[in-house]
Amino acid sequence: MLQEYVKKILRTRVYDVAVETPVDRLNFLSKSLENNIFAKREDLQSIFSFKLRGAYNKIALLSDDEKKQGIIAASAGNHAQGVALAALRLNIKSVIVMPQTTPEIKVRSVKELGSEVILHGDNFDEAFAFSQKLCKEEGYTYIHPYDDPDVIAGQGSVAMEILRQFQGNLDAVFIPVGGGGLISGMAVYIKYLHPEIKIIGVEAEDSACLKAALQKGEPVTLSDVGVFADGVAVKRIGEEPFRICKHCVDEVITVSTDEICASVKDVFEDTRTVPEPSGALALAGMKKYIKETRVKDKSFIFVQSGANINFDRLRHISERTELGENKEAIFGVTIPEIPGSFKTFCRAVGTLNITEFNYRFADSEDAQVFVGVKLDPDGNEKKKLTDSFRKLGYSVVDMSDNELAKLHIRYMVGGRSENLEHEKIYRFEFPERPGALLELLETMGNKWNISMFHYRNHGAAFGRVFIGLQVPESGEKEFEVFLEKINYRYSDENGNPAYTMFLG
Repeated sequence: MLQEYVKKILRTRVYDVAVETPVDRLNFLSKSLENNIFAKREDLQSIFSFKLRGAYNKIALLSDDEKKQGIIAASAGNHAQGVALAALRLNIKSVIVMPQTTPEIKVRSVKELGSEVILHGDNFDEAFAFSQKLCKEEGYTYIHPYDDPDVIAGQGSVAMEILRQFQGNLDAVFIPVGGGGLISGMAVYIKYLHPEIKIIGVEAEDSACLKAALQKGEPVTLSDVGVFADGVAVKRIGEEPFRICKHCVDEVITVSTDEICASVKDVFEDTRTVPEPSGALALAGMKKYIKETRVKDKSFIFVQSGANINFDRLRHISERTELGENKEAIFGVTIPEIPGSFKTFCRAVGTLNITEFNYRFADSEDAQVFVGVKLDPDGNEKKKLTDSFRKLGYSVVDMSDNELAKLHIRYMVGGRSENLEHEKIYRFEFPERPGALLELLETMGNKWNISMFHYRNHGAAFGRVFIGLQVPESGEKEFEVFLEKINYRYSDENGNPAYTMFLG
């Protein structure tokens, strides 16, 4: 298997459209992590992503009849641009089916490359199903984003460049994982020539389809996936990528949204470029690996896979970065509602920088304070601060890892209602397209009173809404039926301490 793929990689046609991207040393990170850190800069491709490699190699190898008939793909981003560029260079008719939630900048980029764009469905699965329908009706050839040997071979050219460019001993390569095309192509090439180099896959913890497949011994379909790192938001690893990965990948690491955000900042500080979340994913995994293994003086390369990010998302990334670096903690603290209590509270914080402070009067006995504090990530300041609060008799809840607190509560502190009964609280995700929010509300109908509502646009394909609904005991069964039928991803937040302290 390895030898055949190496031959395919050596024969790839990718350089008709791709450039050989550099391997750059990141000096700030190398110093702070006490290892030699290098980035394979695939964000420097003409479409700002490695995806043009696999797409072009696949399309260039089609038969004359297949080229004449035209090609089709389903994609919300980088693969779409890769297919469109390849079709333009080879003068082939191309159709790209994109979800209606696709940001306008990506739709426009594909159109400018000459492809016909069809917007269909709210997610990739719906766009994919429609593309398959068109395949049968029109006779198009489908260009898969990852589960195809020729696509895999095209992506493997990234590894070919790394081994040609890097001088010295290379200890490990960290590779982002979505459907598995990139990691399988790179792993098969590296392991054939240098089996001693570790191949470490990195997945977002809410879309870890390769890790799940390796644990079960076969590809599995995740019930749902997170949408923050949309470039790797795949429910099921490809069959062919998995066949390779189970033999060639040494380890898989999963990372959180906050850890990805911190790595976006790391890349910016070293290169003055801004990767998309999936473009910083491999670095987040590398940082976690170094922290857990405590290795020093090793040489690591991560694939900076893309830079197609919506400007609106930078606000959300910036907000979460400090938490991802363990440089900020957020707490819910209960203090006495008496004159001078705030001064006592601030003395307990001491010289630490307060990054956020939210409070509103709730009752005459206790005050609930939502506070963010800047920390030294290498110190033990969080524990010391928690101990200081508790010595004063304060009740303290660490909310640094509480999604409800970070996404919604911090913007809603002070919204209590004393005359509220039978409130149930949920978080919903809905496709970020015109009319989708109204559609969510219409799906709920007029059966339950909305007692609380918070929505904030983060420039992503999916919006997040925090809703309180008054559901009397007599209507609970009907409400459960509604939750079973609704097509939106949701989280039950009843009992979440962030809600209890500040809004309950």
